[in-house]
Amino acid sequence: MRVHVVFAHPSSASFAGAVRDRVVRALIARGHEVDELDLYAAGFDPVLTPGEWTAHVQGGANLAGIGPEVERLRKADALVLVFPTWWFGMPAILKGWFDRVWAPGVAFHLPPRGGPLRRGLTNIRSFAVVTTHGSPWWVIALGLGNPGKTVLMRGIAPLLAPGAAIRFLALYDMDRAGRPRLERFLEGVERAFRSFA
Repeated sequence: MRVHVVFAHPSSASFAGAVRDRVVRALIARGHEVDELDLYAAGFDPVLTPGEWTAHVQGGANLAGIGPEVERLRKADALVLVFPTWWFGMPAILKGWFDRVWAPGVAFHLPPRGGPLRRGLTNIRSFAVVTTHGSPWWVIALGLGNPGKTVLMRGIAPLLAPGAAIRFLALYDMDRAGRPRLERFLEGVERAFRSFA
């Protein structure tokens, strides 16, 4: 299976970088082909251009400047996102990747007479998110309704293949986690991706 791993953190030496390394290692050990995109290292521009916005509101897609990213997404059988949760959401560079690359005609299709969106990325049969939160679980889930998870699992996942396998792995209260707890999370991530299909 071709797995597109999208990483969004400015430092590969971060804990998020260690998570990404475990994900990639486990996927390769499982025999998958990994197509890794490090948004910061690639210098991805998250800013939606006026031309892209105009095409979007007219129901089309302006793929100038994002053609390679679109092609990688279209070739993927699976998608894995690895990022820290900042201010209760994804980093701006990852949000910009969605804004620009998940365009009409790519991630979804707008019916000419209105109505529900139609799925555009039916090639993606597995979707996983691995993230960290500085706040405790109860703040994120009970206090805020888990906004990041809601956006990805209810907003993004429905654009993939019907019945796509979905996983969401999160480390909460990371700011107070000691080394043993961090290591247990890394081990859990690796175990999860050794059975990824």
